[in-house]
Amino acid sequence: MSAASLTVTRKGQLTLRKELLQHLGIQPGQRVDVEVLPGGRLELHAERATGEISGFIGLLAGRTTRRATLDELKGAVAEGWAGL
Repeated sequence: MSAASLTVTRKGQLTLRKELLQHLGIQPGQRVDVEVLPGGRLELHAERATGEISGFIGLLAGRTTRRATLDELKGAVAEGWAGL
């Protein structure tokens, strides 16, 4: 991927193009971590889950009547905690 040129708005904001977000693995609504590096550089990456598994358990309780199988739950947990 070649270098991209972005324009800063009057509010001091940047909009990253879809292909740049895809390259970083960032999905709509996801938070982004920014690390300030020497030489006026920034490093961006998708924020990774840092919470406890107890915060995940019961997240959807009462929001659906569908029941997931144990294999489906294991797969969802593995994907979520792997950052996929």
